[in-house]
Order: sequence, then structure tokens, then C-alpha cells
Amino acid sequence: MGGSVVVGLDGAGNSVPAVRWGAEEAAARGLPLHLLHSWVSQPLNLPIAQEAANKKRYGAEVLESAEAVALELHPGISVTAEQVSEQAVDALVDRSRQATMMVLGSRGHGAIAGFLLGSVSLHVLGRAQCPVITVREEEATTYGRPEVVVGVQEAGTQGEAVLDFAFSAAEAHHTSVRAVRAWEPATVTDFVPTAPAHPPDDEELAAGEEKKLAGILAPWRAKFPDVDVIAHVQRGRIAPVLLGTCSQARLLVVGRRMHRTPMLLGPVVFAALHHSFCPVAVVPRI
Repeated sequence: MGGSVVVGLDGAGNSVPAVRWGAEEAAARGLPLHLLHSWVSQPLNLPIAQEAANKKRYGAEVLESAEAVALELHPGISVTAEQVSEQAVDALVDRSRQATMMVLGSRGHGAIAGFLLGSVSLHVLGRAQCPVITVREEEATTYGRPEVVVGVQEAGTQGEAVLDFAFSAAEAHHTSVRAVRAWEPATVTDFVPTAPAHPPDDEELAAGEEKKLAGILAPWRAKFPDVDVIAHVQRGRIAPVLLGTCSQARLLVVGRRMHRTPMLLGPVVFAALHHSFCPVAVVPRI
């Protein structure tokens, strides 16, 4: 299973878009696809009996159907299926240690109680060791601007995993990267007594941010010479700026800090998951 694209299946309708997305990623990257279903974590509202045998039988049908969908879309990929007796969160987090990426479905746009709050997806997103992509059940299969949007706020090694995932995704799908950096005007209290009497104006601040972004992107342009890069610097807070640029994108890539407590996910990740209309990749970083 090492290096595979893992798709978590709960047996509900939202699994189908996740299977489609996972199959496409596996085909584009030349990776095997691994389908995983936990029969002990099936949704309570499914019209099946509660006996273990019936749950296992239903799980086998879920996996068989998902495999058929994947192979119909991409006949050449390698597909494996696994039904486990572990809780879904534990199984998925364990598999994430060796996977290249993981794909999960959600139950619709803005459905906080069904998708995030206390759900399997929330805990997997906060604990997974690999990037996790969430795909909504009403997700469109075509995109008006098929680019990969990535937030770039930190220089150095902290942002490397996020940028590497974004550029690799763009390369695999022959599309561009829109690297987004947001900035806010400094307040009077931000300046020390020895600062110049006239603080920099918005144009100077914007130019400085553009220079910072260019410096961050330079090694990635060199590493991925075939990927078209759009440097996007905009005044505002990072979450709304990102959401404004990805309304028709193929994928939005954001990073999360590892071992974050007490909240597993930060405010930018939450905003992306709640409000983005395109799939969201959450990439763990140091």
C-alpha cells in the first residue's frame, strides 16, 4: 500500500466523488489506488440491519461498487480494496503513514455538523501524516479555471511541504499554480520609535510582499520548469483572499501545523473547508 492514493469510504453518496478524484490522482501520478472501508463505522442512518454479518456484507458491496467506478474511469490503474474492523479514524490515520495522499468525501457545502464537527473527516484531517483532500458530494467534474491555488505566507522550510504538493499536483495535471500571498497594512503601533517618520505606503508594502513572494517561488520555478506560475499578491486577510481566488480552481492547497493543540486545525484550514467550492488539500507541515 506504500505510496498509494487512499480513499476512505463510508458507504454514503458522498463517497463517489472521492473515488473519482482518487482514481484520477492515481492515474495522473502513476500510483496505485487503495479503497478502505470500516464496517464498524458505517453511518447509523443507513437502511441495513445492525448485525455484524450484514454490515460486513454491505461493506463488501460498497468496496466492489467503488472499485468498479474507479476502473471504469481509469482502466489501467491498480486498485486494491480493504474492509477493516478498526474504527475509521484509526484505520485511516494508520494508513496515512505510508500513503502519498488520502481522499475523503464530505456531505455537502456548509454542512458543518455532517462534515466537520465531531466527524471522521475532522479527526483524520487533524492527525493524518500525509496530505488529505476533501471532495464535496456536489463537486463539479469540470472547472472554469483548472489551476491549483496555494497559500504562501511563510518562507523557509515550514512551507516546503505545501508548495511541493501544489507544484506536484499542477505538474501531474498539466495546469498552473496560483501562489497567493495576502498582506495587511501596518498600524501605527507596529513601528518602533527608531522607525522612519513616514512609514511605507500601501504601494511600497505591496512591492515588498511581491519581492518576498518572488524569492519564495524562485526555487520552485526552477524545480518545476514546466509549471506556469501566477504570483498573486493581494491586500487583505489570507482566508478571504484565498477563497476569493479559488472559486473556479481545480484545487486549493493549505497547510496545517503538526501537533497543534488544542485545535487540530487552524482558522485558515477551517475557513477553506467550510467555504471553498473546490476540493481542498490539507498538507501537514512542521
